[in-house]
Amino acid sequence: MTDSRGDPGDEIVVTARPELGGGAATPSFRLPEDADPGLPAAPRPLAIGPVTLAWGERTFVMGILNVTPDSFSGDGLLAAGGDAVAAAVALGQEMAADGADLLDVGGESSRPGHREISAADEIARVVPVIAALRSVLPDLPLSVDTIKPEGAAAPLGAGANLVNDVWGVGPDEALLRLAAERSVPVVLMHNRAQPRYVNLMPEIVADLQMAIERALRAGVAWESIVVDPGFGFGKTAEHNLVLLHDLASLRILGRPILLGTSRKSTLGKVLDLPPEERVEATVATTVLGIAAGIDIVRVHDVRPNVRAARMADAVIRGSAGARR
Repeated sequence: MTDSRGDPGDEIVVTARPELGGGAATPSFRLPEDADPGLPAAPRPLAIGPVTLAWGERTFVMGILNVTPDSFSGDGLLAAGGDAVAAAVALGQEMAADGADLLDVGGESSRPGHREISAADEIARVVPVIAALRSVLPDLPLSVDTIKPEGAAAPLGAGANLVNDVWGVGPDEALLRLAAERSVPVVLMHNRAQPRYVNLMPEIVADLQMAIERALRAGVAWESIVVDPGFGFGKTAEHNLVLLHDLASLRILGRPILLGTSRKSTLGKVLDLPPEERVEATVATTVLGIAAGIDIVRVHDVRPNVRAARMADAVIRGSAGARR
């Protein structure tokens, strides 16, 4: 963050000209020659592997592929045994046919109380799936969901195009440096070890702004940064509902926004339903998110969320969304 104290320097101060009257009568500032305008602007299109996403034209849908035995939603591809790679490919193809714009592959559960695994185990789960998906779906962007630099490096080498960091607000910059070195975009997700807040939304925005600044220092391009408010991560159900209500406040960050509410416990608490019966609740949050200006929804159930997104886009974004 730039230090705002001290002498601004004569070159950026416009001297008062009282003899001219009007607006020239008082001193003012001009923008330094090497400074960015620092004003809100629509995010530029982002190339993610084989595809360029034009933000604002429509909402993009990310399908979830959990190569785990312990996913909270019960969809972990290792839980049922059998050939996890074949199962992941079949599910990925089904999601693509249902309209998914990109797929997010994770090898370690991030649910509350999850068991951490080694980088080697995570790589062994994820890399074969990424490689197989890249072979059968060459035109679909693939994301790797990880917090470990090693857990991202190998999947990127196998064909992943995006790093989804669920601890994007953490102090470690190693994963950010890797994303910068590989010239791939990164999703910075909000998270906290404990749900302690004085003022929820300003703290989420501030944490994400600091994460953006860390990413820029690490060499990640401004256009390559996506933010995620971390619904369900380090937040109580009450926090999550306020987050949904005030999602639009995240637009002040000037970056595309990813929202991941799919099947999460807050939806179950509101409706008193298990994960497999939270599809309608997820669809409702997808539509609420689109109304607030989010750009990507990360979901387990692609088809109903694609349909809901297209309908919401037709109303909120106009005819451009309706024609897709």
